[in-house]
Amino acid sequence: MDIRKAFGGNARRFRLALGLSQEAVAERMGVDRAFISSMERGLQNATLLTIWQTAQALEVRPADLLQENASKIRS
Repeated sequence: MDIRKAFGGNARRFRLALGLSQEAVAERMGVDRAFISSMERGLQNATLLTIWQTAQALEVRPADLLQENASKIRS
């Protein structure tokens, strides 16, 4: 499992569930929209600070972003 892909997929899923754009999340975190795009695609190595800021912006627990099964669609 690539934790970057799991983190990014979870971030995207939570973002969409809140009805937020990448730009809105970027504004909440104080980063550029391109950073959010890269993060969601699993291209960024998230620091502890980034994980915390992402969780705050998406109104979830930091651990929710790291769950490998959370990014899989269940039927």
